[in-house]
Amino acid sequence: MLFNSFAFLAFFPVVCVVYFALPTLRLRNLFLLVASYYFYMNWEPAYALLLLASTLITYLTALGLGKFPDRKKLLLTVGVVSNLLILFFFKYFNFAAENVAAVMSWMGVDMHVPELKVLLPVGISFYTFQAMGYMIDVSRGDVKAERDLPTYALFVSFFPQLVAGPIERSTTLLKQFYERHSFDALRAASGINLMLWGFFLKLVLADRCAIYVDSIYNNMSHHNGASILLASCLYCFQVYGDFAGYSYIAIGSARVMGFRLMDNFRHPYFFSVSVQDFWKRNHISLTTWFMDYLYYPMVGSSMRLWWWCFSIFFTFFVSGFWHGAAWTYVVSFSIFGIYLVVCMLKDLPQKRFEKKHNLKKKAWWLIANRVVTFFLVMYALVFFRATSIADAWTATTQMATTLFSVPFLSGITHLVYVAMALSVVFVVEYCSEHHKEQRFQALQNPSMRFFTVSSTALLIAIIAFGVFSGSQFIYFQF
Repeated sequence: MLFNSFAFLAFFPVVCVVYFALPTLRLRNLFLLVASYYFYMNWEPAYALLLLASTLITYLTALGLGKFPDRKKLLLTVGVVSNLLILFFFKYFNFAAENVAAVMSWMGVDMHVPELKVLLPVGISFYTFQAMGYMIDVSRGDVKAERDLPTYALFVSFFPQLVAGPIERSTTLLKQFYERHSFDALRAASGINLMLWGFFLKLVLADRCAIYVDSIYNNMSHHNGASILLASCLYCFQVYGDFAGYSYIAIGSARVMGFRLMDNFRHPYFFSVSVQDFWKRNHISLTTWFMDYLYYPMVGSSMRLWWWCFSIFFTFFVSGFWHGAAWTYVVSFSIFGIYLVVCMLKDLPQKRFEKKHNLKKKAWWLIANRVVTFFLVMYALVFFRATSIADAWTATTQMATTLFSVPFLSGITHLVYVAMALSVVFVVEYCSEHHKEQRFQALQNPSMRFFTVSSTALLIAIIAFGVFSGSQFIYFQF
């Protein structure tokens, strides 16, 4: 696989050189389309047919929406359902069959449902949702139906963000394929710096955390609550470093070529002051997708608080299913849904309390909110990481009963590296949160010096402390 073998580092420069060498916009887009399909076919050639099917369905549906406005609801329903059926067949059929069989067995009916022997296509949830978002945008009149099939196919399959996002909107990305991008050294340096930061988060932070997390979660019954708590905390940073790492690689590689992808993370684990704030900072492209295409349409013009609460819970419940065909994901995001309902209910009283006691200006109150938020998120992610609900419950009971024990510290070197990586991440994100890196960069003359120094430091850190075992990105499975 491209990311496992780091062939991407050879693939991407070749794409950039050819892209900027081609004389016309049409040739550039066709080349990017071929490169994107080649990139995707490295996992499994048959996946390209599925990607093409989703592209054609949404392309034709959008054209129909523009041509037959009186049949808009019917066409949109057919297009959305068709894409969801593809997603269901490849991602959820076996899960649904197992649960139906279990329910029937509980009712005393012996039922055998054959298991489908198909591999889950990489990134199917990402490009399916991006394509569905385009159809909905066309139906709302936010964007005109794209008539040029290769350009639209490139929008769905654009290789930097194809397999793990960010989930882009047609209103921002599609029009960029009609812009001619010239090579810009400073922009390219900025993009490369972002890519290196992404590899640092993945190889130095996430994969170092994974060593300890896997050793605990794969042998849950042999470890005490202190070890499970430490592993659960590290898993927060593992999944962040892994997924944010990919997002930065995607955003950076697109930036080198002149394309602008949306920010997908804004320092969620160190600076979120509530769970609500956390989801404004974490996996932004998916959160905003669900809010725009599910939550807000559900709420509509209703002023009933109970309906708002139900809608936010239901949105996160569905988001759990989006993440995978397992009840652990559903329970994890249902817990987040409960958190957000509580946030909605306490929002006004908390604001009054903070205003009355002037708490917003007090550092201890801010830090306390960040700590509480982190541990709330951590507990929900226990279910996300656990292999079963039973394992998640074991983790919960162990943390509740044997928390004040000596944690498992074998392989302490990895934990030292993790602590070093977390220190770097905190400093970088602190500077970014307070815009201090922009002030520092402004002092450099020329600005290229800033990118050169930081890129060199990141490269040295990756080579010195990175884990090069070829582990897959977590979100490739979604």
